[in-house]
Amino acid sequence: MDNQQIARAILTAVGPENITEAYNCMTRLRLRVKDVAVTKEELKKIPGVKGVILNKGEVHIVLGPGKAENVTKECKRLLGKKTESEVADPLAADSAEAYADSTAFKDAASETETQTASAKRSSKNKIGDGKELHAAIKKRNSESSLKRMLQRVGHIFIPLIPAFIGCGLLTGIISLLLKISPELAGNSYVQYLKLAGGSIFMVLNGFIGLYACKEFGGTPALGGAMAALLAAPGLADITFMGNPMIPGRGGIFASLLAGAATAFIETRLNKRILESASLFLTPLITVTVVSLASLFIFQPLGGFLSDILGYYTVRTIQTGGAITGFVIGGIFLPIVMAGVHHGLTPIHADMLASMGMTILLPIAAMAGCGQVGASFAVYLKSKNKHLRRTILSSLPVGMLGIGEPLIYGVTLPLGKPFICACIGGAFGGAWQAWHGIGAYALGISGIPLAAATNHVFLYLCGVFIAYLAGFIATWLVGFDDPVEDTI
Repeated sequence: MDNQQIARAILTAVGPENITEAYNCMTRLRLRVKDVAVTKEELKKIPGVKGVILNKGEVHIVLGPGKAENVTKECKRLLGKKTESEVADPLAADSAEAYADSTAFKDAASETETQTASAKRSSKNKIGDGKELHAAIKKRNSESSLKRMLQRVGHIFIPLIPAFIGCGLLTGIISLLLKISPELAGNSYVQYLKLAGGSIFMVLNGFIGLYACKEFGGTPALGGAMAALLAAPGLADITFMGNPMIPGRGGIFASLLAGAATAFIETRLNKRILESASLFLTPLITVTVVSLASLFIFQPLGGFLSDILGYYTVRTIQTGGAITGFVIGGIFLPIVMAGVHHGLTPIHADMLASMGMTILLPIAAMAGCGQVGASFAVYLKSKNKHLRRTILSSLPVGMLGIGEPLIYGVTLPLGKPFICACIGGAFGGAWQAWHGIGAYALGISGIPLAAATNHVFLYLCGVFIAYLAGFIATWLVGFDDPVEDTI
């Protein structure tokens, strides 16, 4: 199936009328939906789909690098045509190309609802009435709220990742070049490229405010302007209550708060102010209120959060050393599998903005490296031709830091290799934490991240350790080799 056919099949299964937005990260098509009424099994039957994650209000479909972007473009095009014409539905055309028809989808959805209702009744019988049931519901709701919050944070930062990658890699390359030839530090081209590597941080506050405001339903430009205010150079010339103001105080977290508050205030003013006056009064009041709130609330609170999270993250890694790295490297693969790893991006970004590098990313990157080693062991031991072909096609992208094809195509279905991959990531993470490896970039992992680290050779040693540990663990623990064509 080509990209258009895959997009048609996915939209038919999920239901185009159920989708509110389609976007993508490096490896996933992400669909925001009114209701998750499709099963993982139905989506996994579509050729090209490597994995599926169902969250409340979202469907993540793992397609792989490049493929995710191209299929997303087709989804947006098809959804756009549907919006333009309610009479002629583009998804109805060429229905033979679609993977499942709407009737089959409705039956599957109905069956899913029945199963869900049955599961709820069964769960209620097991838990019992009264306090136990109330506690279980409360715990589930709190976990869902945390997961949704991390997902929303991820939505804000995903559009910024290409800039972090490009600028971070350029910074790493220039840094490596200057270590080899320090005399180039005075070269005009090198100075200019070094400035280009840090360009994302010149406008980072504004971008975060813009995307935060957009995420919460406000006008992006207003959110961007309010967040950019927090880093305005002119703040240094203003003294408030005897204390000079500090441009950039509060950093990433203040920008997030300013963007979200802008959306909150603007959307509520739009409902209460007459339409004839809203064009002028709504932005005026919003800018005034958020500006003052930034002075008294967002900058101090953002600065507090930045200091606390930054301090304790760095201190935990530095004092815990290899033990902390072992734990983080070991648990990060399940975090990626759950699709909430982008929720950690503000911590990475804040470290980059304040310290110039993040010491958390090289540790987390080892999770994917452990999986490469585990998958290679499976390749050597397995007799399943289909599985071996899957590994052979997925290993190169796995080494480049794209782990989902190996997660959903190899280690997770087999079970034990997934755990062994986590073991590999743990050993690699311990090495990175022990040596204090830092990265100048976000959004990349595996071997490519080496170019954006402060110690290329030591980082690559950690990659090799993760490979080796994942391989040895899988080789010793073993796995149930599937019968041909069963995975």
